[in-house]
Amino acid sequence: MKKIVDKFINVITSMRFKVFVITFIAIIIPVIGSNFLIGKMAVNNYSKQRFEKFKAQNYILRNCILSENYMDNQDSEIAEAEMSQLATGFEGRVEVINSDYIIIKDTYNSDEGKTNISSSVIKAMTGDEVYNYYEEQEYVEYVLPIMSTVTDVNGNSQTKILGAMYTRYSTTAFKEFYYTILNYIVVIDLLLGVFALIMSWICSRILVKPIKSIEESIERISTGNLKANIEEKGETEVKNIIREFNQMVEIIAKQDESRQQFVSNVSHELKTPIALIQGYSEGLKDNILDDEESKEFYCDVIADEAKKMNRMVQKLLTLNQIEFGNNQVNMERFDITEMIRNMVESSKILVEKQEVKIIFDEPETHVWADEFMIEEVVNNYLSNARNHVTDGGIIKVSYCRHGNDVRIKVFNTGDHIPQEDIDKLWVKFYKVDKARTREYGGSGIGLSIVEATMKAHGKDYGVANVEGGVEFYFDVESADSESVQC
Repeated sequence: MKKIVDKFINVITSMRFKVFVITFIAIIIPVIGSNFLIGKMAVNNYSKQRFEKFKAQNYILRNCILSENYMDNQDSEIAEAEMSQLATGFEGRVEVINSDYIIIKDTYNSDEGKTNISSSVIKAMTGDEVYNYYEEQEYVEYVLPIMSTVTDVNGNSQTKILGAMYTRYSTTAFKEFYYTILNYIVVIDLLLGVFALIMSWICSRILVKPIKSIEESIERISTGNLKANIEEKGETEVKNIIREFNQMVEIIAKQDESRQQFVSNVSHELKTPIALIQGYSEGLKDNILDDEESKEFYCDVIADEAKKMNRMVQKLLTLNQIEFGNNQVNMERFDITEMIRNMVESSKILVEKQEVKIIFDEPETHVWADEFMIEEVVNNYLSNARNHVTDGGIIKVSYCRHGNDVRIKVFNTGDHIPQEDIDKLWVKFYKVDKARTREYGGSGIGLSIVEATMKAHGKDYGVANVEGGVEFYFDVESADSESVQC
């Protein structure tokens, strides 16, 4: 029972049911309303025409009574025929009443000689026309004064009331017409109701079908199938929704692929240091070494591998904060020359053994950027240059003007990067020379941090093979008016 109730609730709360109901109401209410108005207008028009015809026949009959002098002599066959025709044609009754309120003619032949002193007749005797509609008794009452114009001895015209003509007709025909129209309207409304149901079902199916496709795609996505694109068809709004949905699925698929790749890369990167730490620590634990020098070497290896893992974790945290917006860009004006000079001095000590020369001779230059984040970019570029410069080679840091920005360039002598690898350098954990990267403890994350940082700043960055080596660069907004153009 609960399943039936739940299914019923799901149906009546579904979008398709709501579209069905709205469409049905939108079709049926105007139709019923218009049919009702048309029917009412037809009935009113019929009623009006019938009364106007009845009224005209009354005028004709009154004129006939006057012309035939029927008030004084009731032997006129013409007047009798007119009265009979009016009574028969309208299923009614005609009474002719003289000025003494005596009925001198009754088409029913039941009240002749009797007195009619109804309020309608009394009012008509004053010269007024009287009209009354008795809905419950189903008849219309119409009383006309019978008047003639006489001229006195002085030539003055005077209206004389000779009597009244009391007529009434049955509204049975009117009601029959009304019910006939009503029956037609009911039949038409029932047919249109069926049509409205069919059209509502079709419309709800057409309108909800794309939404149903999206629902089914979401169900497939929930099971891990991220190849659930929907064909873009239907109305403009529906196509826009489908397009946005497909783009969302593509983003989710890319993120899932990136996540899987990330997990794979992290596992791979951690596999070697963990294996080394485990192997050397077990060696120490099992006392397989007798001399102190070997033990110290084992400890150094363990410490070195732990430091590499720590650096990788720190870089991953930094990258994660930048990519997901947790590390907000704090724009400030600072002297980038002073910052780079301090970093260059620190780097000189690290490349002394290789007899590498670091060149940096730029004037004081102010820029707008996040100083901490830009320092991380320069550090990654310098670290990359130190690790790939040839022995006895050169590392050079220089500036130039690039539009409204200052372009910072870090050059190192050495081998060119293979063309097919240039675009992949910014991918997390990507390494051109894995053996060499492992040798100096690189994680393949530094350039990914550069990419995320520059995207957060909305500035350009890149790398190029140049004569004698490789040059990395990035742009920052200039806070000075003058500098050398690139």
